[in-house]
Amino acid sequence: MKCADAGNMSNGRFSHLLRGVWLFWQAVIVVGTGSKLWEVPTGPFTSSSNVSESLQWDHCRYHHLKDRVRITADIPPRLDGTWVSTRCEVRPGPEFLTRSYSFHPNRHFQVLQHYYADSSCEDPAYSLMIRGKIRLSQASWITRGATEAEHHLSKVGIVIHSLAAKKRLASRLPPACVSPSLGRAVPGKLYELYNTRAGRACLSAMGFSMMELGLVRVETQHHSHGGKVQELFLGDIHTDWTQRTQHRPTGYQQPLQSAMHHIHPCPVCALVYRSSEQRPPVLPRSAAVPLSLAGHWVSQHCETRPNILFLTRDFTFDPSQHAWEGLYRHYSDSACSQPTFTLRASGHYAQGNPSSKLPGASEFVFKVTQVRVTAMDKPTVKLLNSTRRGKCGLAGGWEVGVEKDLTPTDGCTVLGIKLPHKEYELFKMELDHRKHPLLFTGERPTDGSSPDRPLRRPTSFQVPMMLCSGGETQPSYSTFNSKQVQLASGSEMVVQMVLLVLGSALCSWLGVY
Repeated sequence: MKCADAGNMSNGRFSHLLRGVWLFWQAVIVVGTGSKLWEVPTGPFTSSSNVSESLQWDHCRYHHLKDRVRITADIPPRLDGTWVSTRCEVRPGPEFLTRSYSFHPNRHFQVLQHYYADSSCEDPAYSLMIRGKIRLSQASWITRGATEAEHHLSKVGIVIHSLAAKKRLASRLPPACVSPSLGRAVPGKLYELYNTRAGRACLSAMGFSMMELGLVRVETQHHSHGGKVQELFLGDIHTDWTQRTQHRPTGYQQPLQSAMHHIHPCPVCALVYRSSEQRPPVLPRSAAVPLSLAGHWVSQHCETRPNILFLTRDFTFDPSQHAWEGLYRHYSDSACSQPTFTLRASGHYAQGNPSSKLPGASEFVFKVTQVRVTAMDKPTVKLLNSTRRGKCGLAGGWEVGVEKDLTPTDGCTVLGIKLPHKEYELFKMELDHRKHPLLFTGERPTDGSSPDRPLRRPTSFQVPMMLCSGGETQPSYSTFNSKQVQLASGSEMVVQMVLLVLGSALCSWLGVY
């Protein structure tokens, strides 16, 4: 759904990523030399707290959404404790798993990843037990609000839970990994795949990586009734299997919740917390939820995407007309408090067959026919007004807060939007802990490409949106209606990034802030 994520709609997020001449030149060096994120020098590592207000849907009928929630995120984050999955998770591939991550004050960690043969996490295939150390390094200026970290693995063990699972896993591995190693493994017994003396070839062949520990954020939700919920956000998993072992994350995957401070009730949390490598959690079967798109679906909080994107989403569907409308609001900060631009898109959709890869999900085809953009700050206006005639709406005339239609120019080159556009999508519905509907839409490709062919259809999901009934919705960050539009290629993104940094730096020098 090419407007299902304005975060991918525009690989060159319009925002104040950097301020001042020094940061501008640092960005040019990184882009020009290909330096890794962790090589970028930053200032001293200080403790601070990002504070924001959660979305407050004044007109939603759900009473539990009316409470105002204060969200804090400390830098550096406090990792100590155990963090667990709240549902059966889906990773690109698809892979189905639950996770339990324990961090200790001495920087040691122990991770349990339980993999399953089914999308309900009822049929355990194998479990990985991972041990190592983590060191928090510095606040990330690439993904604002996050902390960069380095990890060192000391041991990775595997427990196979059935002969059928062993056979499936062996079919994916090279003979050198199967014969001497996995071939000796028997169900229920721990076998060591890796230690400090062994190589990682077999881990890579399995698609195993803990690069997600390279980006860390902990959020605490302070509820008005006095309770709190803590969530651990770790780096995103690359949607391309061949890239995941080398991927340096710039976005997040779905968060884990603290075993001590989680949403109640959470039966999955308890099962995952009590699990071990020999006793994987078998999740209770949940009733199938028929897919019904009618209504207004909104983000539950500020969302982060790879390539330095912060946004909120809002979809409105009209099944009688097979029509949708959506609005993405983009921001320069992880609290979604500093808007840069909004993107409103509309078009039609068609529902296809049930997914053969993800039971319970359905295939869709979305067509984007109209896109309108509103610049929300002066640097964005300056950049859009510098585009050539016919390349991004009518030439000139961009003003802060004034919406412009991109349809007459078939999109906007600098935003990477091409019209009309078609995308192959994947949708699924579930119920949350209070039996309220959640809508999962397909995860966007990490490289910024578009799922514009059936073979590129997603195999995993973004964070879910909630149903907000009653028509008008007034969230405290933003409101929007949306789908996803054509993103620029990776090379185009780099060019746009440099242009954006240059534009922001020039505007800063000229005092337009």
